[in-house]
Amino acid sequence: MSSIKKSALGRGLSALLENSETDITQSKFETDSHREHAVSGSVPLLKIEQIEANPFQPRTHFEEEALHELSESIRKHGIIQPVTVRKMGYDKYQLISGERRFRASQLAGLTEVPAYIRIANDQAMLEMALVENIQRENLDAIEVAISYKRLIDECNLTQEELSTKVSKQRSTITNFLRLLKLPVEIQLGVRERKISMAHARTLIGIEDKETQLALFEAISEHDLSVRQVEELVKTLNEKEPDEVALPIATKAKKIIELQGEYKKIAGDLKSKFNKSVEFKRLSTGKGKIIIPFKSDEELTKVLSLLGM
Repeated sequence: MSSIKKSALGRGLSALLENSETDITQSKFETDSHREHAVSGSVPLLKIEQIEANPFQPRTHFEEEALHELSESIRKHGIIQPVTVRKMGYDKYQLISGERRFRASQLAGLTEVPAYIRIANDQAMLEMALVENIQRENLDAIEVAISYKRLIDECNLTQEELSTKVSKQRSTITNFLRLLKLPVEIQLGVRERKISMAHARTLIGIEDKETQLALFEAISEHDLSVRQVEELVKTLNEKEPDEVALPIATKAKKIIELQGEYKKIAGDLKSKFNKSVEFKRLSTGKGKIIIPFKSDEELTKVLSLLGM
């Protein structure tokens, strides 16, 4: 068993599914008494009531609409790809993969599903479920972060070992894990795709929770770009002498309210001088305008436009 675990964990779930040593599907159903239950490729039909969910399944959210669409397809055409289970005891099985198909089959009213039967222990199940989950394309950043944390905490992996296992740079893993330090409201916003991971990473640069939430609401309400949020965070972190006593969340709100005005003024300056002009204004009213020039000739044009 230890040799199976060692070879399987390095490659993820596919290693377990492809390893003939872990496959007990055919050997279990070769007897005449079970032959009538076999489907194509000697894949047996197991009663749904005999199969329990994978307790190590990190995926907690399944889109209802997509699940019902799959259910309708299964009702009409059946299950094309069998689920994979491990045997737990007499007529008791546990899902390894295919939970979405399993749930859709229940919705479709099926009483049996085709299933491959494999051998796997708890540690292998947990690690493979987490690694497989991370490899899904539609996974949100918080789900990835939670899976990384569970692999580190529950599978006793270092970030370096995890980096090798999931083929990601250690800095990438660190960036995902840092998202879990954000307030729950913001984590939920990432999961619901109200803001991007890049937005969320920028908010980590603010220490005050109240301000983080204020900026999160501003991103959602005003559709702020990552660049705009970066500028806001930079401005908020600048210590102005006459703003020390101003609550940072209030300061953030004032800056956000000026976003539309910033854009108009910056656009007008660009049109007037026919070049990008840096315009910055603090919530106190202080600010600066920087007009670049590359030669004495350009400087003369700028001064002329300024009426000098």
